[in-house]
Amino acid sequence: MNVLIVEDEELAVKKLQKLIAEADASLTVVGITASIEESVDWLENHPAPDLIFMDIELADGQSFEIFEQVDVQSTVIFTTSYDEYALQAFKVNSIDYLLKPIQKEDLQRSLKKLRDLRGNQQAEGVPFSIEKLIKELQLQQQPVEFRKRFLVRQGQRLLSIETSEIAYFFTDERFSFFKTHNNQKFLVEYTLDELAENLDPYQFFRISRSVIVTHQAVEQIQPYFGNRLSLNLHPTFEKEAIVSREKVSDFKKWMGK
Repeated sequence: MNVLIVEDEELAVKKLQKLIAEADASLTVVGITASIEESVDWLENHPAPDLIFMDIELADGQSFEIFEQVDVQSTVIFTTSYDEYALQAFKVNSIDYLLKPIQKEDLQRSLKKLRDLRGNQQAEGVPFSIEKLIKELQLQQQPVEFRKRFLVRQGQRLLSIETSEIAYFFTDERFSFFKTHNNQKFLVEYTLDELAENLDPYQFFRISRSVIVTHQAVEQIQPYFGNRLSLNLHPTFEKEAIVSREKVSDFKKWMGK
């Protein structure tokens, strides 16, 4: 199968190319584009590839815009880092998604799902179409109901804390906590995975497996070894707040929104 990669991060492109080569030798990368404009131009001037790996967030906008400008005849597997609003759409449609950082096992699972889907449709004489998927994805861009507050314990009292009062979440000894902007610390009965699914991604960003931050909490950003970033948070965070290498690019975009 011929493959087009739509991705604006060079490191992510190289990693995906390596994973594709390892996962299936029959896949051939015939093109790489890094923007909506470049992708539209490529698709208009080349035969439709069998498969497109497409990042949702590109430097010049969301890749959904590509479908508004050109008739995409290819099967698409989207990739995403933190756009949780899109994940439900993939779960109710046949095409899979790959959550960054992409793992080899996840890629192999997606390719198997694609082969099974095509095999079933060909057996039934039904041509494959991504139109339903795109419509569902665009519907998912409508406002989503995220957590507005958390009920926490303070001594013998229960307090309701608005998410706007929270500076960051973190884990410590397998428990999850958050600190408010006025430096109050509370235990919260959710894992960081559960919190990441229920917090507004425009307000909160998961910089690592153990920390979720808000824009307001980030006082200073400094380079850190291993192509990572070190954050100074307010209120003071007792541990290191390090943006993992795979999340650096998306973190920079998020901070600029």
